Amino acid sequence: METRKVQVTGGSTYTVSLPKEWATANGVEAGSTVEFYPEDGALLLTPRRESGHQEGTMDVTDITDEQLTRAVMTMYVSGFDLIRLTADRVTTDQRRAIRDATQNLVGVEVLSETTDSVVIQDLLDSAELSIVNAVSRMRLIAESMLEDAVTAIVENDDDIAHDVIQRDDDVDRLFLVVSRIFRATLRSPTATESLGVTREDCFDYHSSARQLERVADHAVKMSKLAVKLDDVPDDVADGLVALYEDADDVIRTSMDALDAEDSDRATKLGHSARQAVREIDEHTRTIDDRLRELDPVEAQSLGLIVDSLSRCADYGGNVAETALQKAAPRP
Repeated sequence: METRKVQVTGGSTYTVSLPKEWATANGVEAGSTVEFYPEDGALLLTPRRESGHQEGTMDVTDITDEQLTRAVMTMYVSGFDLIRLTADRVTTDQRRAIRDATQNLVGVEVLSETTDSVVIQDLLDSAELSIVNAVSRMRLIAESMLEDAVTAIVENDDDIAHDVIQRDDDVDRLFLVVSRIFRATLRSPTATESLGVTREDCFDYHSSARQLERVADHAVKMSKLAVKLDDVPDDVADGLVALYEDADDVIRTSMDALDAEDSDRATKLGHSARQAVREIDEHTRTIDDRLRELDPVEAQSLGLIVDSLSRCADYGGNVAETALQKAAPRP
């Protein structure tokens, strides 16, 4: 940390000098323009940079299959708009992995292909992306997946179960969008200004999006178990539906708390959701008692479903905790 003393010039203008080492490292010299961003009592200074696409290049000669797919996703989340993948010769398997990656990313398409390179580009305008809207969309999909997973179990409907499994890709794609936006706000105050959301709030939405992704993952887990199960006894089915309703209520209340603009309402909803999580534990034990009377194999699968519903309630409780922190006074 360096300190500078504020000077007054011309009787009314405050000035402060910039550290020479920082200015040199960032290409700032006499006549350069810098940008200032006020943020919660602080003033952020950054060199003025020309807006444009961020381009990145990666040598993928020794990377294949899932590792290559993950590498492309990582570069996307890191904020690159144009990703150039090069190798002495891009193999068929590598091209397949790259296509798999683009299908799991929102707005990304293969721009060009040659023998030794593949170029993919993000066609969305990042400035128009909204982290709030992306998380809201994740909420709608995750909640519907959880509801349909329980329906597939109690109605023994494999078609619904398979549909839930397919929808998980939509949640994953949206989470990558949220992660990309969040990381952009960490790198540049310009991104924060264009979003109209503070970096602290972006962190809260990103944290909550992670919890929604986990809810969706458990809906998939439950749906896969539903495919293997036969008809569930009525008393157990009723218990699962009741447990789902409690867990769903926690998630909905928590997300409402996160979205609430009034801090008092957000605090009230957040505490209500946290209390509901504690009450669900007793409900879970009641269902577990019923499972002891069933065939061990069936009881094990249903026990995993009960555990998933309980965990979904816990994830909702995590969102409630985030909402309470978001609503708390800031220093």
